[in-house]
Amino acid sequence: MTSLQHTAALASLEAGKKPDEPHGPAAAASPKRRFLLDATAHVADVGHRSFVRSALTGYYKSRDAQKARYRDWEHARDAASLAKWSAVNQLDTLLEQFADNFEARGGRVHWAANAEEARQIILDLLRKANAKAIIKSKCMTSEEIHLNAALEEEGFGVVESDLGEFIQQLRGEPPYHFVFPCMHVRREEISRLFQDNLGTAPTDSPEELTMIARDHMRQLYVDADVGITGANFLVAETGQISITENEGNARLTAALPRMHIALVGIEKVVANLDDLSVLLPMLATAGAGQPMTCYNTLYGGPRQDGECDGPEEMHVVLLDNHRSAILADPEQRDSLQCIRCGACLNVCPIFKNVGGFTYGTTYQGPIGSVITPHLRGLADWNHLSGASSLCGACSDACPVRIDIHHHLLHNRRNAARTAPSRMERLGHRLFVAVASRPWLFRIAGWIARHTMGLARRLKPPLVREWLASRDLPSPPQESFRSAWRRRQRSATRSLPGGTA
Repeated sequence: MTSLQHTAALASLEAGKKPDEPHGPAAAASPKRRFLLDATAHVADVGHRSFVRSALTGYYKSRDAQKARYRDWEHARDAASLAKWSAVNQLDTLLEQFADNFEARGGRVHWAANAEEARQIILDLLRKANAKAIIKSKCMTSEEIHLNAALEEEGFGVVESDLGEFIQQLRGEPPYHFVFPCMHVRREEISRLFQDNLGTAPTDSPEELTMIARDHMRQLYVDADVGITGANFLVAETGQISITENEGNARLTAALPRMHIALVGIEKVVANLDDLSVLLPMLATAGAGQPMTCYNTLYGGPRQDGECDGPEEMHVVLLDNHRSAILADPEQRDSLQCIRCGACLNVCPIFKNVGGFTYGTTYQGPIGSVITPHLRGLADWNHLSGASSLCGACSDACPVRIDIHHHLLHNRRNAARTAPSRMERLGHRLFVAVASRPWLFRIAGWIARHTMGLARRLKPPLVREWLASRDLPSPPQESFRSAWRRRQRSATRSLPGGTA
Protein backbone atom coordinates (compact mmCIF):
# COMPACT_ATOMS: atom_id res chain seq x y z
CA MET A 1 0.00 0.00 0.00
CA THR A 2 1.48 3.35 -1.01
CA SER A 3 1.56 6.44 1.14
CA LEU A 4 -0.67 8.11 -1.47
CA GLN A 5 -3.37 5.56 -0.62
CA HIS A 6 -2.60 6.02 3.07
CA THR A 7 -3.00 9.79 3.06
CA ALA A 8 -5.92 9.68 0.64
CA ALA A 9 -7.60 7.44 3.21
CA LEU A 10 -7.22 10.18 5.82
CA ALA A 11 -8.50 12.77 3.37
CA SER A 12 -11.57 10.62 2.68
CA LEU A 13 -12.17 10.24 6.41
CA GLU A 14 -12.11 13.98 6.86
CA ALA A 15 -14.52 14.33 3.95
CA GLY A 16 -16.90 12.06 5.82
CA LYS A 17 -16.05 8.69 4.22
CA LYS A 18 -14.30 5.52 5.23
CA PRO A 19 -11.16 4.50 3.32
CA ASP A 20 -11.96 2.54 0.15
CA GLU A 21 -15.67 3.15 0.60
CA PRO A 22 -17.63 3.24 -2.70
CA HIS A 23 -19.25 6.42 -3.88
CA GLY A 24 -22.95 6.92 -3.31
CA PRO A 25 -25.31 8.27 -0.69
CA ALA A 26 -23.35 6.74 2.16
CA ALA A 27 -20.06 8.12 0.84
CA ALA A 28 -21.59 11.57 0.64
CA ALA A 29 -22.66 11.55 4.30
CA SER A 30 -21.79 14.61 6.34
CA PRO A 31 -19.04 14.33 8.97
CA LYS A 32 -21.73 14.24 11.66
CA ARG A 33 -23.71 11.49 9.95
CA ARG A 34 -20.55 9.47 9.31
CA PHE A 35 -19.53 9.84 12.95
CA LEU A 36 -22.89 8.48 14.11
CA LEU A 37 -22.75 5.55 11.70
CA ASP A 38 -19.15 4.63 12.57
CA ALA A 39 -19.71 5.09 16.29
CA THR A 40 -22.68 2.73 16.16
CA ALA A 41 -20.61 0.12 14.33
CA HIS A 42 -17.61 0.38 16.67
CA VAL A 43 -19.67 0.28 19.84
CA ALA A 44 -21.20 -2.98 18.62
CA ASP A 45 -17.72 -4.46 17.97
CA VAL A 46 -17.08 -5.77 21.48
CA GLY A 47 -13.89 -7.57 20.46
CA HIS A 48 -12.31 -4.39 19.11
CA ARG A 49 -13.28 -2.39 22.18
CA SER A 50 -11.91 -5.06 24.52
CA PHE A 51 -8.61 -5.19 22.64
CA VAL A 52 -8.13 -1.39 22.81
CA ARG A 53 -9.02 -1.32 26.52
CA SER A 54 -6.59 -4.17 27.18
CA ALA A 55 -3.85 -2.34 25.27
CA LEU A 56 -4.33 0.69 27.51
CA THR A 57 -4.16 -1.30 30.77
CA GLY A 58 -0.37 -1.47 30.71
CA TYR A 59 -0.20 2.25 30.00
CA TYR A 60 -2.25 3.09 33.11
CA LYS A 61 0.05 1.04 35.35
CA SER A 62 3.23 2.53 33.92
CA ARG A 63 1.87 6.07 33.97
CA ASP A 64 0.78 5.85 37.60
CA ALA A 65 4.11 4.33 38.63
CA GLN A 66 6.01 7.20 36.97
CA LYS A 67 3.71 9.86 38.40
CA ALA A 68 4.41 8.45 41.87
CA ARG A 69 8.12 9.12 41.37
CA TYR A 70 7.52 12.86 41.19
CA ARG A 71 7.90 14.73 44.45
CA ASP A 72 4.72 16.62 43.54
CA TRP A 73 3.01 15.70 40.28
CA GLU A 74 0.45 18.50 40.54
CA HIS A 75 3.19 21.07 41.07
CA ALA A 76 4.97 19.70 37.98
CA ARG A 77 1.72 20.15 36.03
CA ASP A 78 1.63 23.77 37.21
CA ALA A 79 5.17 24.34 35.97
CA ALA A 80 4.51 22.71 32.60
CA SER A 81 1.30 24.68 32.18
CA LEU A 82 3.06 27.94 33.01
CA ALA A 83 5.82 27.25 30.48
CA LYS A 84 3.34 26.66 27.68
CA TRP A 85 0.94 29.43 28.75
CA SER A 86 3.78 31.93 28.79
CA ALA A 87 4.99 30.81 25.36
CA VAL A 88 1.52 30.95 23.78
CA ASN A 89 1.02 34.47 25.06
CA GLN A 90 4.39 35.56 23.60
CA LEU A 91 4.00 33.62 20.37
CA ASP A 92 4.82 36.51 18.05
CA THR A 93 8.11 37.47 19.67
CA LEU A 94 9.23 33.91 20.43
CA LEU A 95 8.68 32.74 16.85
CA GLU A 96 10.76 35.61 15.51
CA GLN A 97 13.47 34.87 18.07
CA PHE A 98 13.50 31.21 17.05
CA ALA A 99 13.69 32.07 13.35
CA ASP A 100 16.57 34.53 13.85
CA ASN A 101 18.62 32.10 15.94
CA PHE A 102 17.95 29.15 13.65
CA GLU A 103 18.88 31.01 10.49
CA ALA A 104 22.03 32.35 12.17
CA ARG A 105 23.39 28.78 12.01
CA GLY A 106 22.57 28.28 8.35
CA GLY A 107 19.03 26.96 8.53
CA ARG A 108 16.04 28.36 6.67
CA VAL A 109 12.62 29.16 8.13
CA HIS A 110 9.52 29.22 5.94
CA TRP A 111 6.15 30.58 7.04
CA ALA A 112 2.99 28.82 5.86
CA ALA A 113 -0.39 30.41 6.50
CA ASN A 114 -2.34 27.28 5.57
CA ALA A 115 -2.04 23.68 4.41
CA GLU A 116 -1.78 24.58 0.72
CA GLU A 117 1.12 26.96 1.32
CA ALA A 118 2.94 24.38 3.46
CA ARG A 119 2.59 21.70 0.80
CA GLN A 120 3.80 24.08 -1.90
CA ILE A 121 6.83 25.17 0.13
CA ILE A 122 7.88 21.57 0.66
CA LEU A 123 7.28 20.63 -2.98
CA ASP A 124 9.42 23.57 -4.12
CA LEU A 125 12.24 22.46 -1.79
CA LEU A 126 12.09 18.90 -3.12
CA ARG A 127 12.16 20.04 -6.74
CA LYS A 128 15.09 22.32 -6.02
CA ALA A 129 16.95 19.41 -4.41
CA ASN A 130 16.06 17.14 -7.34
CA ALA A 131 14.83 14.63 -4.77
CA LYS A 132 13.75 11.13 -5.77
CA ALA A 133 13.20 9.30 -2.46
CA ILE A 134 11.87 10.63 0.84
CA ILE A 135 12.00 9.08 4.29
CA LYS A 136 9.65 10.50 6.90
CA SER A 137 9.30 10.11 10.66
CA LYS A 138 6.00 10.43 12.54
CA CYS A 139 4.58 13.91 12.07
CA MET A 140 0.91 14.53 12.76
CA THR A 141 1.21 18.00 11.25
CA SER A 142 1.94 16.33 7.90
CA GLU A 143 -1.20 14.23 8.34
CA GLU A 144 -3.09 17.45 9.01
CA ILE A 145 -2.10 18.92 5.63
CA HIS A 146 -2.24 15.59 3.69
CA LEU A 147 1.41 15.92 2.74
CA ASN A 148 2.06 12.33 1.63
CA ALA A 149 -0.71 12.39 -0.98
CA ALA A 150 0.51 15.71 -2.36
CA LEU A 151 4.09 14.43 -2.64
CA GLU A 152 3.18 11.19 -4.38
CA GLU A 153 0.90 13.01 -6.81
CA GLU A 154 4.02 14.89 -7.87
CA GLY A 155 5.98 11.66 -8.30
CA PHE A 156 7.93 11.59 -5.02
CA GLY A 157 8.17 8.29 -3.16
CA VAL A 158 7.52 8.61 0.58
CA VAL A 159 8.09 5.96 3.26
CA GLU A 160 7.11 6.31 6.92
CA SER A 161 9.99 5.29 9.20
CA ASP A 162 8.06 5.13 12.51
CA LEU A 163 7.01 1.50 13.04
CA GLY A 164 3.40 2.32 13.87
CA GLU A 165 3.08 4.76 10.98
CA PHE A 166 4.78 2.27 8.65
CA ILE A 167 2.23 -0.39 9.59
CA GLN A 168 -0.61 2.05 9.00
CA GLN A 169 0.91 3.07 5.68
CA LEU A 170 0.98 -0.56 4.56
CA ARG A 171 -2.61 -0.99 5.73
CA GLY A 172 -3.74 2.10 3.82
CA GLU A 173 -5.13 3.64 7.00
CA PRO A 174 -4.53 6.93 8.83
CA PRO A 175 -3.21 6.81 12.40
CA TYR A 176 -5.71 5.39 14.88
CA HIS A 177 -4.21 7.43 17.75
CA PHE A 178 -1.79 10.33 17.32
CA VAL A 179 0.73 8.79 19.75
CA PHE A 180 0.08 5.06 19.18
CA PRO A 181 -0.84 4.94 15.47
CA CYS A 182 -1.52 1.19 15.24
CA MET A 183 -2.68 0.40 18.77
CA HIS A 184 -5.76 -1.35 17.34
CA VAL A 185 -3.75 -3.85 15.25
CA ARG A 186 -2.97 -7.33 16.62
CA ARG A 187 0.40 -9.03 16.21
CA GLU A 188 -0.95 -11.70 13.87
CA GLU A 189 -2.36 -8.97 11.62
CA ILE A 190 1.03 -7.24 11.51
CA SER A 191 2.71 -10.55 10.71
CA ARG A 192 0.34 -11.20 7.80
CA LEU A 193 0.83 -7.61 6.61
CA PHE A 194 4.61 -8.07 6.52
CA GLN A 195 4.22 -11.45 4.80
CA ASP A 196 2.07 -9.94 2.07
CA ASN A 197 4.11 -6.76 1.54
CA LEU A 198 7.67 -7.65 2.54
CA GLY A 199 7.73 -11.40 1.90
CA THR A 200 8.79 -12.32 5.44
CA ALA A 201 8.06 -15.45 7.47
CA PRO A 202 5.14 -15.45 9.92
CA THR A 203 5.93 -14.60 13.55
CA ASP A 204 4.11 -13.34 16.63
CA SER A 205 7.24 -12.04 18.34
CA PRO A 206 7.23 -8.24 18.79
CA GLU A 207 11.02 -8.21 18.64
CA GLU A 208 11.09 -10.11 15.34
CA LEU A 209 8.39 -7.91 13.83
CA THR A 210 10.40 -4.83 14.83
CA MET A 211 13.56 -6.24 13.30
CA ILE A 212 11.72 -7.01 10.05
CA ALA A 213 10.76 -3.35 9.78
CA ARG A 214 14.27 -2.20 10.71
CA ASP A 215 15.89 -4.43 8.10
CA HIS A 216 13.54 -3.05 5.49
CA MET A 217 14.25 0.54 6.50
CA ARG A 218 18.05 0.53 6.65
CA GLN A 219 18.67 0.93 2.95
CA LEU A 220 15.82 3.40 2.63
CA TYR A 221 17.58 5.78 5.02
CA VAL A 222 20.72 5.60 2.89
CA ASP A 223 18.88 6.03 -0.41
CA ALA A 224 16.66 8.93 0.69
CA ASP A 225 17.51 12.38 -0.60
CA VAL A 226 15.28 14.16 1.90
CA GLY A 227 14.16 13.41 5.45
CA ILE A 228 10.95 14.95 6.75
CA THR A 229 10.18 15.18 10.46
CA GLY A 230 7.96 17.11 12.80
CA ALA A 231 9.10 18.56 16.10
CA ASN A 232 7.77 18.34 19.63
CA PHE A 233 9.10 21.77 20.61
CA LEU A 234 10.83 24.81 19.13
CA VAL A 235 13.31 26.48 21.49
CA ALA A 236 13.36 30.22 20.85
CA GLU A 237 16.39 30.88 23.05
CA THR A 238 18.72 28.65 21.02
CA GLY A 239 16.96 28.34 17.65
CA GLN A 240 16.72 24.56 17.94
CA ILE A 241 13.97 22.03 17.33
CA SER A 242 13.41 19.25 19.86
CA ILE A 243 12.32 15.80 18.70
CA THR A 244 11.23 13.08 21.11
CA GLU A 245 10.98 9.43 20.01
CA ASN A 246 11.38 5.84 21.19
CA GLU A 247 12.78 4.09 18.10
CA GLY A 248 15.67 6.22 16.84
CA ASN A 249 14.10 6.44 13.39
CA ALA A 250 13.72 10.21 13.58
CA ARG A 251 17.46 10.59 14.23
CA LEU A 252 18.25 8.56 11.12
CA THR A 253 15.61 10.46 9.14
CA ALA A 254 17.21 13.78 10.12
CA ALA A 255 20.89 12.81 9.93
CA LEU A 256 21.37 10.65 6.84
CA PRO A 257 19.58 12.41 3.93
CA ARG A 258 21.25 15.51 2.51
CA MET A 259 18.20 17.67 3.24
CA HIS A 260 16.13 17.77 6.44
CA ILE A 261 12.70 19.43 6.43
CA ALA A 262 10.82 19.88 9.72
CA LEU A 263 7.12 20.73 9.52
CA VAL A 264 5.96 22.27 12.80
CA GLY A 265 2.86 24.03 14.09
CA ILE A 266 3.56 27.54 15.36
CA GLU A 267 2.18 26.66 18.82
CA LYS A 268 5.13 24.32 19.52
CA VAL A 269 7.51 27.14 20.48
CA VAL A 270 8.81 27.50 24.06
CA ALA A 271 10.99 30.23 25.49
CA ASN A 272 14.15 28.39 26.57
CA LEU A 273 15.88 25.11 27.33
CA ASP A 274 14.84 25.28 30.98
CA ASP A 275 11.24 24.78 29.86
CA LEU A 276 12.22 21.45 28.30
CA SER A 277 13.48 20.23 31.67
CA VAL A 278 9.88 19.93 32.83
CA LEU A 279 8.08 19.43 29.51
CA LEU A 280 10.12 16.46 28.24
CA PRO A 281 9.62 14.24 31.31
CA MET A 282 5.96 15.32 31.55
CA LEU A 283 5.46 14.38 27.90
CA ALA A 284 7.05 10.97 28.48
CA THR A 285 5.07 10.20 31.64
CA ALA A 286 1.69 11.40 30.42
CA GLY A 287 2.13 10.10 26.88
CA ALA A 288 3.68 6.67 27.33
CA GLY A 289 4.17 6.06 31.06
CA GLN A 290 7.96 6.50 30.84
CA PRO A 291 10.37 8.47 33.04
CA MET A 292 11.92 9.83 29.84
CA THR A 293 11.47 9.01 26.20
CA CYS A 294 14.36 6.95 24.81
CA TYR A 295 15.67 9.58 22.37
CA ASN A 296 15.46 13.34 22.96
CA THR A 297 17.39 15.27 20.34
CA LEU A 298 17.95 18.97 19.62
CA TYR A 299 18.71 20.09 16.05
CA GLY A 300 20.06 23.58 15.48
CA GLY A 301 20.68 23.72 11.75
CA PRO A 302 22.56 21.95 8.95
CA ARG A 303 25.93 20.22 9.37
CA GLN A 304 28.63 22.67 10.41
CA ASP A 305 32.30 22.63 9.47
CA GLY A 306 34.08 19.85 11.34
CA GLU A 307 30.87 17.90 12.12
CA CYS A 308 30.81 14.31 10.93
CA ASP A 309 27.09 13.92 10.19
CA GLY A 310 23.88 15.82 9.64
CA PRO A 311 22.11 17.24 6.57
CA GLU A 312 23.67 19.67 4.15
CA GLU A 313 20.49 21.74 4.26
CA MET A 314 17.89 22.13 7.00
CA HIS A 315 14.54 23.84 6.65
CA VAL A 316 11.77 24.47 9.19
CA VAL A 317 8.26 25.10 7.85
CA LEU A 318 6.15 26.89 10.46
CA LEU A 319 2.46 26.14 9.94
CA ASP A 320 -0.38 28.40 11.06
CA ASN A 321 -3.46 26.75 9.50
CA HIS A 322 -6.01 28.56 11.73
CA ARG A 323 -3.88 28.42 14.88
CA SER A 324 -3.66 32.21 14.97
CA ALA A 325 -7.47 32.32 14.97
CA ILE A 326 -7.47 30.18 18.12
CA LEU A 327 -4.79 32.48 19.57
CA ALA A 328 -7.07 35.47 18.95
CA ASP A 329 -9.85 33.89 21.04
CA PRO A 330 -9.01 34.41 24.76
CA GLU A 331 -11.52 31.74 25.75
CA GLN A 332 -9.99 29.01 23.57
CA ARG A 333 -6.36 30.16 23.53
CA ASP A 334 -5.05 27.68 26.08
CA SER A 335 -5.92 24.77 23.77
CA LEU A 336 -2.72 25.78 21.93
CA GLN A 337 -0.79 24.62 25.00
CA CYS A 338 -1.36 20.99 23.93
CA ILE A 339 1.90 18.99 23.72
CA ARG A 340 0.22 16.09 21.85
CA CYS A 341 0.89 13.54 24.60
CA GLY A 342 -2.39 11.71 23.99
CA ALA A 343 -3.16 11.35 27.70
CA CYS A 344 -6.70 12.68 27.23
CA LEU A 345 -7.42 10.03 24.58
CA ASN A 346 -6.20 7.27 26.85
CA VAL A 347 -8.65 8.11 29.64
CA CYS A 348 -11.63 9.17 27.54
CA PRO A 349 -14.58 6.75 27.79
CA ILE A 350 -15.86 7.91 24.40
CA PHE A 351 -12.56 7.24 22.61
CA LYS A 352 -12.32 3.81 24.21
CA ASN A 353 -15.78 2.93 22.94
CA VAL A 354 -15.92 4.46 19.47
CA GLY A 355 -12.24 4.15 18.47
CA GLY A 356 -9.89 6.55 16.73
CA PHE A 357 -11.16 6.30 13.16
CA THR A 358 -14.69 7.32 14.13
CA TYR A 359 -13.60 10.92 14.75
CA GLY A 360 -12.75 11.20 11.05
CA THR A 361 -10.00 13.74 11.57
CA THR A 362 -6.27 14.05 12.24
CA TYR A 363 -6.53 14.67 15.99
CA GLN A 364 -8.80 12.29 17.85
CA GLY A 365 -10.25 12.21 21.32
CA PRO A 366 -11.08 15.14 23.62
CA ILE A 367 -8.37 17.54 22.45
CA GLY A 368 -9.20 16.73 18.84
CA SER A 369 -12.84 17.47 19.57
CA VAL A 370 -11.77 20.85 20.95
CA ILE A 371 -9.45 22.00 18.16
CA THR A 372 -10.90 20.33 15.05
CA PRO A 373 -13.96 22.62 14.86
CA HIS A 374 -11.55 25.57 14.89
CA LEU A 375 -9.18 24.02 12.34
CA ARG A 376 -11.87 22.72 9.97
CA GLY A 377 -15.01 24.72 10.62
CA LEU A 378 -17.53 24.72 13.45
CA ALA A 379 -20.57 24.16 11.22
CA ASP A 380 -19.33 20.79 9.91
CA TRP A 381 -17.46 19.56 12.99
CA ASN A 382 -19.46 20.81 15.98
CA HIS A 383 -20.75 17.27 16.59
CA LEU A 384 -17.33 16.30 17.99
CA SER A 385 -17.90 18.59 20.95
CA GLY A 386 -20.95 16.49 21.77
CA ALA A 387 -18.86 13.30 21.68
CA SER A 388 -18.03 13.63 25.36
CA SER A 389 -19.51 12.55 28.66
CA LEU A 390 -18.06 15.74 30.26
CA CYS A 391 -16.70 13.50 33.03
CA GLY A 392 -13.59 15.70 33.27
CA ALA A 393 -11.11 12.80 33.02
CA CYS A 394 -9.41 14.54 30.09
CA SER A 395 -8.81 17.73 32.06
CA ASP A 396 -7.51 15.74 35.04
CA ALA A 397 -5.07 13.84 32.80
CA CYS A 398 -3.73 16.82 30.84
CA PRO A 399 -0.13 17.50 31.95
CA VAL A 400 -0.36 21.17 30.94
CA ARG A 401 -3.76 21.74 32.60
CA ILE A 402 -5.86 22.53 29.53
CA ASP A 403 -9.47 22.76 30.72
CA ILE A 404 -10.59 20.41 27.96
CA HIS A 405 -14.09 19.51 29.07
CA HIS A 406 -15.00 23.16 29.58
CA HIS A 407 -13.73 23.91 26.07
CA LEU A 408 -16.09 21.22 24.82
CA LEU A 409 -18.92 23.05 26.58
CA HIS A 410 -17.81 26.32 24.98
CA ASN A 411 -17.87 24.68 21.56
CA ARG A 412 -21.35 23.31 22.22
CA ARG A 413 -22.52 26.80 23.13
CA ASN A 414 -20.94 28.28 20.02
CA ALA A 415 -22.47 25.54 17.89
CA ALA A 416 -25.90 26.34 19.29
CA ARG A 417 -25.42 29.96 18.21
CA THR A 418 -24.44 28.91 14.70
CA ALA A 419 -26.72 25.89 14.23
CA PRO A 420 -26.30 24.75 10.61
CA SER A 421 -29.94 23.79 9.99
CA ARG A 422 -33.21 25.64 10.22
CA MET A 423 -34.70 22.79 12.26
CA GLU A 424 -31.98 23.14 14.90
CA ARG A 425 -32.40 26.91 15.09
CA LEU A 426 -36.17 26.50 15.33
CA GLY A 427 -35.73 23.85 18.04
CA HIS A 428 -33.49 26.12 20.13
CA ARG A 429 -35.95 29.01 19.85
CA LEU A 430 -38.91 26.83 20.79
CA PHE A 431 -37.07 25.49 23.83
CA VAL A 432 -36.20 29.00 25.01
CA ALA A 433 -39.79 30.13 24.50
CA VAL A 434 -41.20 27.19 26.46
CA ALA A 435 -38.57 27.06 29.23
CA SER A 436 -38.85 30.78 29.99
CA ARG A 437 -42.66 30.68 30.46
CA PRO A 438 -43.75 28.55 33.44
CA TRP A 439 -47.36 28.22 32.25
CA LEU A 440 -46.19 27.05 28.81
CA PHE A 441 -43.67 24.69 30.39
CA ARG A 442 -46.49 23.09 32.41
CA ILE A 443 -48.58 22.57 29.28
CA ALA A 444 -45.57 21.10 27.41
CA GLY A 445 -44.93 18.74 30.32
CA TRP A 446 -48.55 17.56 30.27
CA ILE A 447 -48.38 16.93 26.52
CA ALA A 448 -45.04 15.07 26.87
CA ARG A 449 -46.36 12.80 29.63
CA HIS A 450 -49.41 11.85 27.58
CA THR A 451 -47.60 11.31 24.26
CA MET A 452 -44.40 9.57 25.46
CA GLY A 453 -45.87 6.12 24.92
CA LEU A 454 -46.95 7.03 21.40
CA ALA A 455 -43.45 8.43 20.63
CA ARG A 456 -41.91 5.16 21.84
CA ARG A 457 -44.03 3.20 19.34
CA LEU A 458 -43.96 5.52 16.33
CA LYS A 459 -40.40 6.93 16.69
CA PRO A 460 -41.01 10.28 14.92
CA PRO A 461 -38.07 11.90 13.02
CA LEU A 462 -37.16 14.34 15.79
CA VAL A 463 -36.32 11.53 18.25
CA ARG A 464 -35.68 8.59 15.92
CA GLU A 465 -31.86 8.72 16.10
CA TRP A 466 -31.95 9.21 19.85
CA LEU A 467 -34.25 6.20 20.28
CA ALA A 468 -32.04 4.01 18.08
CA SER A 469 -29.75 3.35 21.06
CA ARG A 470 -31.97 4.31 24.01
CA ASP A 471 -35.33 3.46 25.54
CA LEU A 472 -37.81 6.08 26.63
CA PRO A 473 -38.69 5.67 30.29
CA SER A 474 -42.28 5.17 31.33
CA PRO A 475 -43.99 8.57 31.72
CA PRO A 476 -44.56 9.77 35.28
CA GLN A 477 -48.12 9.83 36.54
CA GLU A 478 -47.87 13.48 37.54
CA SER A 479 -45.58 16.46 37.17
CA PHE A 480 -42.93 17.42 39.71
CA ARG A 481 -44.94 20.53 40.60
CA SER A 482 -48.05 18.46 41.27
CA ALA A 483 -46.11 15.96 43.39
CA TRP A 484 -44.47 18.82 45.32
CA ARG A 485 -47.80 20.51 46.07
CA ARG A 486 -49.25 17.21 47.26
CA ARG A 487 -46.25 16.63 49.51
CA GLN A 488 -46.50 20.13 50.95
CA ARG A 489 -50.21 19.68 51.71
CA SER A 490 -49.46 16.38 53.41
CA ALA A 491 -46.73 17.99 55.52
CA THR A 492 -49.06 20.83 56.50
CA ARG A 493 -51.75 18.41 57.68
CA SER A 494 -49.26 16.58 59.89
CA LEU A 495 -48.34 19.76 61.79
CA PRO A 496 -50.19 20.67 65.03
CA GLY A 497 -53.15 22.81 64.07
CA GLY A 498 -52.69 21.95 60.40
CA THR A 499 -55.67 22.36 58.12
CA ALA A 500 -56.80 20.47 55.09
